Amino acid sequence: MTYPKPFDFKNYLSLVKFSHTIFALPFALIGYFLAIYQTDSIFTIKLFVLVLLCMVFARNAAMSFNRVTDRFIDKRNPRTASREIPSGKIHPRDAFIFSMLNSILFIATTFFMNRLVFYLSPLALLIILGYSYSKRYTVLCHFILGLGLSLAPIGAYLSVTGEWALTPLLFSTIVLLWVSGFDILYSIQDEEFDKEESLKSISAIFGWKKARFISGFLHVVVVLLVIKVGFIINTRLYYWIAVAIFVSLLALQHIVVKRNSEKRINFAFASLNGLASLLYALFTIISFYIH
Repeated sequence: MTYPKPFDFKNYLSLVKFSHTIFALPFALIGYFLAIYQTDSIFTIKLFVLVLLCMVFARNAAMSFNRVTDRFIDKRNPRTASREIPSGKIHPRDAFIFSMLNSILFIATTFFMNRLVFYLSPLALLIILGYSYSKRYTVLCHFILGLGLSLAPIGAYLSVTGEWALTPLLFSTIVLLWVSGFDILYSIQDEEFDKEESLKSISAIFGWKKARFISGFLHVVVVLLVIKVGFIINTRLYYWIAVAIFVSLLALQHIVVKRNSEKRINFAFASLNGLASLLYALFTIISFYIH
């Protein structure tokens, strides 16, 4: 196979699905501004930029590593055969180097935050990179993905305060269950392929009907948690607008998804979840300052 030049910016943006950073990044911003809202901390451009950089580096490291480890599986799957590595747009070696470079930059960036975040950064990296192997061994793979993204709000909160607190942990739990739920829905389109490859997705193990039920149950818990958070942080109108939008888009996701419609699943996965994350974060952050 002939590979193109080692670094093509557009190919790497596509490799890491940079647009999907929108899932966790808004929750990182919630964690950051929540810390300022609940403590005597002040907003600083330096720390804000460091938080953003950590999110980008972590996302790049995780996605490129996943594409390297899954390259043979992706090549056998008609849905993913056109991805950058199996299609020959990026050499696996170059993608691995890109992943390791971003991993180093992620840890290096946390060094300029505080000691706690720096000491925890290797563990965070282990979780987000370790997900790439989980589908081969455990049906909990969806939750490991959710756990990786759930580090965003608590990580951003810790970067400001250096101390643990209940509310950012609740936001992290929301992300954990929300992401796990929509990843289960996303896996429905690969049910038959995952069975043939002996991959442990919930849809492959339990079937698509039970997968939808499990996803729905997780998202019901998410709804209860976002309501609970509203009472804990004691904000008013704008947070409840955030809740209404988030819950509505969550429900719409389950309505539009059909087992054999890749277009509908991708719309629910990328568009609806991205919009839900953005608007929920926007109105939640506004609620910290406007009552």
